[in-house]
Amino acid sequence: MHSLIEKLVRKGPVVTDGSWGTQLQRRGLSRGESPDYWNLDHPERVAEVAQAYVDAGSQIILTNTFQASRITLERYGLDDKTREINQRGVQISKSVAKDRALVFASIGSCGKMLITGDTTEAELGEVFGEQATALAEAGADGIVVETMIDVAEARIAAAAAKKTGLPVVASVVFDAGKNKDMTMMGNSIAEAVETLSGVGVDVIGANCGQGIEAFAPICKRMRQLTDLPIWMKPNAGLPEIVDEQTVFHTTAAEFGAHVPGLLESGANFIGACCGSDETFIAEIRRIVAAATA
Repeated sequence: MHSLIEKLVRKGPVVTDGSWGTQLQRRGLSRGESPDYWNLDHPERVAEVAQAYVDAGSQIILTNTFQASRITLERYGLDDKTREINQRGVQISKSVAKDRALVFASIGSCGKMLITGDTTEAELGEVFGEQATALAEAGADGIVVETMIDVAEARIAAAAAKKTGLPVVASVVFDAGKNKDMTMMGNSIAEAVETLSGVGVDVIGANCGQGIEAFAPICKRMRQLTDLPIWMKPNAGLPEIVDEQTVFHTTAAEFGAHVPGLLESGANFIGACCGSDETFIAEIRRIVAAATA
């Protein structure tokens, strides 16, 4: 395990951040627009998101680079700006975090599927390697491979990130199957833990897909399977389309009511995902502080 992760978990549960996509949409991001290009086009609005989480008590904030691999940026005709967008994303979060929080850079799915032959392991390795290198060179404190629905893609991205020497978190989406404990590609929790542990990730976890009430069983199962620290970032419930707008109904207080259950299940890093904002992080921080007082 990376020494930075050991140091963090030794002090008790770590509070991470909340949604970035939802917050950028609130600040004017249009449907079909590249959120990552805002690092260049609207850096001040991206910084607002980072600032809100730092002020709410996040000990780790992410970067606006979730869709910033060369493959995802190519859809917007921005692939020639891959390095610039990723490095600017780190710089924005670092400029806000200063000495108040660490910055773990976000790497998300490329959107192409291995199983259908849309891409290959070799291509993914090259693309994720390029992104991870740019993020590391910009000064990221760690890398989070997140919202992965295919454990094979997560493995490739995590392996590329490990080559930077930074601590690496690998986080998978479990929202399929009878008990909602499988990935969309049919990967089990046990398969995810075994595969990702095998490439040497420092932290393993789950994010997105479901509301927080579904995460304690996932966390408990992971804890039974590994001694690695566990990263949990649930959604603010499930979204609903109201007047052509995506709405999440879970409140920060309702979300917070389930945080003690996550702590009891063995979570070491707790934040929130889609639909959340800084009020969720403030509530998590309050509950974690009370639990460890």
